[in-house]
Formats: sequence, structure tokens, C-alpha cells
Amino acid sequence: MANELNSSNRPYFNEGTHVKIQKSYHPDAGAGKLYLVGTPIGNLEDMTFRAIRTLKEVQLIAAEDTRQTRKLLTHFEISTRLISYHEHNKQASGPELIRLLHTGESIALVSDAGLPAICDPGADLVKQAVEEGIDVIPIPGANAALSALIISGLSTERFTFLGFLPRERKTLLQELQLLQSAKETLIYYESPHRIMKTLEAMLEVWNPERQMCLIRELTKKYEEAARGTIQECYDLLLAQPPQGEYCIVVEGMTATENAASVAWWEAFSLEEHVEHYATQGLDRKEAIKRAAADRQMPKRELYNYLHK
Repeated sequence: MANELNSSNRPYFNEGTHVKIQKSYHPDAGAGKLYLVGTPIGNLEDMTFRAIRTLKEVQLIAAEDTRQTRKLLTHFEISTRLISYHEHNKQASGPELIRLLHTGESIALVSDAGLPAICDPGADLVKQAVEEGIDVIPIPGANAALSALIISGLSTERFTFLGFLPRERKTLLQELQLLQSAKETLIYYESPHRIMKTLEAMLEVWNPERQMCLIRELTKKYEEAARGTIQECYDLLLAQPPQGEYCIVVEGMTATENAASVAWWEAFSLEEHVEHYATQGLDRKEAIKRAAADRQMPKRELYNYLHK
């Protein structure tokens, strides 16, 4: 670990190119390193030996919620200095953390649960560190999205993680319509307060017979996976009100949906296809984007055709 914490941040360049190559464990002394440390998503036994060691040996731990992280540190008898780094203070604390890294201090970044920099402000700090030539080291750990995917029973060959869907209904429907033709498995996060509205929107846009898995309370005592169609899962939540944070895993476009999607616009010209969406209230840019997605063609190509 000594080599891990004290090795150089000096960027390496591939000869003849401007590609920067990070040598994560180069033995030369230099600036500190930014460690992205995975923490448990519910079960404390998912904390790795390497994560504990890293949190003990760095000079500083930057946490999204210091109160939550302090409980974790107390449990594992970690006394490293803890500071706050979150969405509301990142503009001020980010540059200060980069300054400390340049002075030789190594910092561990943690989120409330799981891997940092996924759906949290840690991604901004990582970007700044990379731009400054600071080595960024992953310390793998629990991840809710992938844990949900592998127990869902749906295809794991190709998948897309989309985080949280938009809150506003119109934007939510537009997002789901854009994803309607996606053939890969789709993964989302959702709160218990919004999941009914999300499933209602899915029922409105997608085939209700698509297979889905709703996973809640991952790794905790009341972990539960509900598998069925979108309609069946929605009906389940009507009967049993949602509790806990959810991961939603949904299969991609079905053969039935694919056949139906081709049928409705097949007779349209390109202009008529775009106009169809424009009459639904979308601006022309969004209408072109939607029509291009239906036809699986680059939107720039469609735009150029319509404006030649």
C-alpha cells in the first residue's frame, strides 16, 4: 500500500501521441492519489479488506454524507480525518481537494453506499483529478445496478444503466419513447415515492407484457425481487405499497413491439414521420431525433436530408 499511496501522479505520454497513460502504482514519489472506494449498499459484510485498509492509510476521506460514513468508519475502527464533499459544496471543496492531492496527500472518495462517481457528484471530482494529472484508483465494491441485473433473470449480454429517470411527466414519457426501440436490458434506480408513476409511464409507452424485475432492499434483511411483466409488477405494487429503494430491470424491445413499431411508420415519408411527432407537441429538433431513432439512422443524416 505504501507504493500505492506514494507513487507519482506524473502523466505519461505514449510516444508520438497526446494520449496520457496513468501508471497507477509507479514507485516514484509525487502527488497523492484519489481512491474511489466502494462501500456496502446495505450489508456491512460486503466491505472489502482492501477498502478498509485504504480508508485507514489515506490522509483524508471525502464523503457525500459524513454522518452516514462516520457510522461505517466507527464500525471498522477507522480514525482517518473525514470531510464533506457533496452536490451543494462541490464547487468550493473540489478545487481544495485537488490542491491537497497536489501537495502529496492521498484522498479516498466514498458515496453514501456502493461505488462513488455513479449518480453522485464524485464524477465531477474524478474529472478534475484526471484533468490535473492526478492518478485515480478504483477500490471495487458493492454496486446496486449490477447486483440487481445478475439476479433479475433477464439478459446480461448487453445492458444500459440509466440511473434515475426524469421527474417531470412529459420529459419522462419522452425519455421512455426514445428508449422504446432499445434491444438491450435497461436498468434504473427509483425511490418508493415515485415508482408507481414510473411504472404507469412505462405501461403507457411500452408493451405491458415486457418482462421486468423489481428489486428492493438489496443485501439487507428484507431484500426482495419481484419478477413478472410490467403490468404484473404494477398490479403487485397496487396491492402492496412500495417500500425501500428500488432497482428496476426491464427487458429490451420485444419481437412483438418491434413488429408493431415498424408497422405504424412504414408508410410514412421522412418528412411525414417527423411531422407525426411534431403534431404531438414536440419541437422540430426533438421530432427529428425521435424519427431517426425509429428508423435507426443518424439524426444528422435525417436532418441533412430534410434541409437539402
